Amino acid sequence: MFAKGYNMYKLIWIFVVTSFIGSLFEILWVFISAGKLMSRSSLLYGQFSVIWGLGCVLLTIVLHRLEGKRNFLIFGVGVIAGGGYEYLCSFLSEKVFGVIFWDYSGYSFNVHGRINLQFCFFWGLISVVWVQNIYPFLSKHIESIPLTYRKQLTMMVLAFMIFDMGISAVALLRMHQRQEGIIAHNPISIFLDEHYSDEYLSQRYQNMKLAIN
Repeated sequence: MFAKGYNMYKLIWIFVVTSFIGSLFEILWVFISAGKLMSRSSLLYGQFSVIWGLGCVLLTIVLHRLEGKRNFLIFGVGVIAGGGYEYLCSFLSEKVFGVIFWDYSGYSFNVHGRINLQFCFFWGLISVVWVQNIYPFLSKHIESIPLTYRKQLTMMVLAFMIFDMGISAVALLRMHQRQEGIIAHNPISIFLDEHYSDEYLSQRYQNMKLAIN
C-alpha cells in the first residue's frame, strides 16, 4: 500500500491536492461574493494556493494524533495554530516580498490587519472537519493510488512544485527590488525583468497590493 500511515509521501500529496482545491475554492468564493473571475494562485504556473497547501500540512502535523478526540480540543488547537500560521504568512509576505495579499484592518478584533477573531474561529472549525472527515478521506485515497511508479511520480510532482515556488519567490523578490529602485545588474535579474515584469505579476496576482513602507 502506498504512503500507508503518516509519512512524507502523504504530506507531499496533501500539500499538492489541497493547494489546488484551495485555489479553486477561492476562485469560486470571489466569483460568488464579488462577481469577479480572478486567479487566486500563489504561484506563477498552475492554480495552486501555497497558503492552503502548507496550512493543511500544518494541520496534519499538529493534529494528526487528535483524530477521535473531543472536537473542542481540536477546535482550540486549530484556532491557535491556524491564527499563528496566517499571521506569519502575512508578515513574511510583507517584509520579504513587500506585498500584501490580504488585509483584515476593517474587521473587528484584528491583529495588525493580519488575522482577526472571525477567521481564527474559521481555522478552528476547519481543523475539526479536517481531522474528523477530510484527512481520513484523503489519506485513504492517497494510499490507494494504483500507479506502478507512484513514488517516482511523487518526486516529479514535488520537483515541479519546488521549481514553481522557487521561480515565483524570486520573481516577487525582484519586483520588490524594482520598487526600491534597484537596477538589474546580473543575468538572473535581467531575465526576471524581461519575463516577469510588474505588469505581468499584477495580472497574475490580482489581489496583491504593494506594502507601503
